[in-house]
Amino acid sequence: MEKEINWLLKDKYFGEPNKKFYKDVERLKAGEPLDYVIGFTEFLGCKIDLSKKPLIPRQETEFWVEGLIANIRQHKSKPVRCLDLFSGSGCIGIAVLKNVPFLLCDMADNQENCLKQIKINCKINGIDNKKYRIIKSNIFSNINKKYDYIFSNPPYIPTTRKNKIQKSVIDFEPSTALFGGSDGLFFIKKFLKDAKKYLNNNGKIFMEFDCTQKREIEKILKQYKYSNYEFHKDQYNRWRWVEIRSLLVSH
Repeated sequence: MEKEINWLLKDKYFGEPNKKFYKDVERLKAGEPLDYVIGFTEFLGCKIDLSKKPLIPRQETEFWVEGLIANIRQHKSKPVRCLDLFSGSGCIGIAVLKNVPFLLCDMADNQENCLKQIKINCKINGIDNKKYRIIKSNIFSNINKKYDYIFSNPPYIPTTRKNKIQKSVIDFEPSTALFGGSDGLFFIKKFLKDAKKYLNNNGKIFMEFDCTQKREIEKILKQYKYSNYEFHKDQYNRWRWVEIRSLLVSH
């Protein structure tokens, strides 16, 4: 707790404690996550405001998004069109927009607070408003384009594992962004069922998942006739994301 209080003092109050600081210390003691109390976090060099209480971006996500950015930079046709689905704070889409100049990105979420949060974060990070759209969409319900890249961090924690999740996460972070049904695969199945319809030839999907779900996701990929995919581990050597490539359709 002492370390968190020091971070709070440094990052939010620039080393100068006042009445608000001591109120914030009480929030920390009550279990509220540090990033919410500070009000923002860093994600691949972007400042991500958290005032609307979206899911707090994780380091595991940051890790694979670095690889995603490197992959997009190698894309031959320009501009590259991307969809960030279950966008939350917008951290993934914004990091990609900030790091790849030849990009257009749609960021979609079903939660009103997240749509407002994405708008705030685009403004904070100086993203050109001609380069992005914010879309309210229940998975693909309001998506009507095809993309070169679709990236997604869906809710994937099984509700059966709720008792193993840190108390501060359960108490303060949005359950809609965390849980994906009893097996955690509810949104993943819906996403993978339709994602290929929105992918351009030679397009790619990047999707995060729980490290325990690799075998089940492989079954889902085969069920929906995906044949070209590769699983990857995060910085903690746990299975964390899958990269799926569409096949070139000849005319």
